[in-house]
Amino acid sequence: MQIILGSQSPRRREIMDFFSLPFIQVSSDFDEESVPFEGDPAKHAMLLSQKKAETLASRFPNDVILTADSVVYCNGKLYNKPQDEHEAAQFLSDFSGKRQSVITGVTVRRGSEVHTSFEETKLLFHTLSPEHIKKFHTYCHFLDKAGGYSMEKSGNLIVSRIEGCYYNVLGLPINTVQKLLLKLGIDLWDYLKTLS
Repeated sequence: MQIILGSQSPRRREIMDFFSLPFIQVSSDFDEESVPFEGDPAKHAMLLSQKKAETLASRFPNDVILTADSVVYCNGKLYNKPQDEHEAAQFLSDFSGKRQSVITGVTVRRGSEVHTSFEETKLLFHTLSPEHIKKFHTYCHFLDKAGGYSMEKSGNLIVSRIEGCYYNVLGLPINTVQKLLLKLGIDLWDYLKTLS
C-alpha cells in the first residue's frame, strides 16, 4: 500500500517523511483560483482539498489519496499565494501587529470513500517595519506560499505567538491527517520512524 500525496509542496513531503508510510508525490493540477471564496475560510480550504483529491481519483482509483490546501485569513479577508513581491509585501504589511488564522483543509480518498476535515492555527504577528518586510523577502521564499510567508527557520521572526499546530502552518497538520487516515484503517502510530 502507498499513499498518493497530491501536492508538490516540499514542506508536505518533509512532514510525510516523518513516518515510514510509503507515499509518492503527484501534482493534482487543480486550479485553486477556479473556486470562488464565499466567506467561510474553513469550508473553502476543505472544498479545495476535496477538488484536488477528485482530480486524482481517476488516475489512482485503488490508492489512498491525501490532499491538503492551506489558506490565510485575516480581518475578514482571504490571502492566497501572492502574485509578486509587491503583493507579498502588502500582505505582510496587512498582517503587521495583527492576529490571523492559517486554515488547512485535508482530504483522504480511496475510491468513492472520502473524508475531509480542517485544522486552524492562530498567529499573532510582530509589528513589521518596511525594512523588516524587505529583509524577510530577501532571505525567505514566499511566492509559493499562502499569505506570502513561511515560518520555517528564520521565518519565525515575524510571529510573536502561535496557538495550535505548528505543522498546520507548514501545510500538513499531522493530527488531522492521522484522524482521517484512521477512517481508512491506517494508523500513523504503526509507521513511526526512529528519532535522530
